[in-house]
Amino acid sequence: MLNRPPMDDGPTFEPRPLEPWYLPGVRDESVTATQTVSEPHVTRKPDGQSWARLMVVSPPSLCQALPIPKAGLMCGRKPGGEGVAISHRTVSRRHLHIRREGAAVYSLADAGSRNGTWHNGEPVGSLPRVLGHGDVIRFGDVVAVFECGDRGLRETPEVRPQAVYGRSAAAVILREALGRAATDTAPVLVQGESGTGKESVAAELHRLSGRSGPLVVANCAALSASLVDSQLFGHERGAFTGAVTSQEGFFRAAHRGSLFLDEFGELPLEVQPKLLRAVEAGEVVPVGQAKSHVVDTRVIAATHRDLEGDIESGRFRRDLFARISLLRVRVPPLRERRADILSWLHMFVARWRSRQGLPEAELEVTPRAAEMMLLAPWPENLRGLDRLAHRCGVLCGAEPLRPDVVLEVIGGGVPSDGELTPPRGTAVVRERAAPRPAKPTAAELRNALEASGWNVRAVARQFDRDRRQVYRWMDAYGIERPAAG
Repeated sequence: MLNRPPMDDGPTFEPRPLEPWYLPGVRDESVTATQTVSEPHVTRKPDGQSWARLMVVSPPSLCQALPIPKAGLMCGRKPGGEGVAISHRTVSRRHLHIRREGAAVYSLADAGSRNGTWHNGEPVGSLPRVLGHGDVIRFGDVVAVFECGDRGLRETPEVRPQAVYGRSAAAVILREALGRAATDTAPVLVQGESGTGKESVAAELHRLSGRSGPLVVANCAALSASLVDSQLFGHERGAFTGAVTSQEGFFRAAHRGSLFLDEFGELPLEVQPKLLRAVEAGEVVPVGQAKSHVVDTRVIAATHRDLEGDIESGRFRRDLFARISLLRVRVPPLRERRADILSWLHMFVARWRSRQGLPEAELEVTPRAAEMMLLAPWPENLRGLDRLAHRCGVLCGAEPLRPDVVLEVIGGGVPSDGELTPPRGTAVVRERAAPRPAKPTAAELRNALEASGWNVRAVARQFDRDRRQVYRWMDAYGIERPAAG
């Protein structure tokens, strides 16, 4: 059928309410602050002014967005002054400090915590580390994502959350781009990796456009090379062998509506001039006819290909690209939306359990597993996360999601010796699930002690051992704590 219901190129879902935060049933009373946080999900700044925030994403009871003022941010159970209090048993009174070093430069340092601080999977000591947008911070058992930018974030309430879900800066910017492009009549090019949800974006563009006609979806990769003309523009009965009836084609089926050309970059080169004519002049000529038909069809094209590169190689026409990309919407990959990954997982797990007829139950995620998920490259984007949700669905209420399951799904493996191996391109998380890590070498132990500022508690947590075991290792290797200077 020409007009079929939209099918997202990532998993579809019905989201739970977004307020007061993006996880279901979560309140923000557990996070108190001396700062005023009027809108925890978005930091509003005039264009041209830099901003930064710390998005706490795990555990669910602490989820919050903490704006970082010019004076910096101190986090802890009882940080005092202008700090932000985070009530968790693994968080020290004064745990970490984020400082603003310049106009848009931020650094992270551990404030002498007992359970340590990690930056992108690496332990942090008292020496500051420069922060970048999307960096993952774990302090104690609390996991957060640092976000910053040089332009203001403005929510677009008319965009439905099921089309663009999340509180990350990338999700806010995407909703804003959709709001700007929706009411324009010009063609739109939606660019993004496979599995990012481009078809949901196209459906939302059509809905917001207010056009009275239908949204018609055509997968260009599935169009027959010999029949692509007739499939797009229609044909007369008897126009070719097998044409036993007349067909109006995708363009005329989408009259007064929108035509979504999925996998647009796969169109054969020979049909591209005819498509350009249809887009520019609003006319199509069915196969077997000499008469043209006027169509009022807005084209929304989506691709994961590098069309500029295809133009240089002669595979794609420059004039068609120029016409179809009058408006562009980029759908960011999952790895650029780290602050949303855990909420997506919770929703996918809830959906899976509902489909299986299982009762509602919350999935517990260990801090190490949460950190590992946020640092993963996710080449399959939402499809990969949905696959992990299928593995997690049976764990709800039974056992926490541990790093070995995450590694298995995202591309790592568990060798015969039981050591967990992160997938290629994934930041190394220097912690492990069962079995416990092997005894460190003298160099490994010294490096861990120095990186943590000689915090034995933090090193014990890193190697999943008791503090007394760390002291025994130090004695065996002859490692002595340096004298206070």
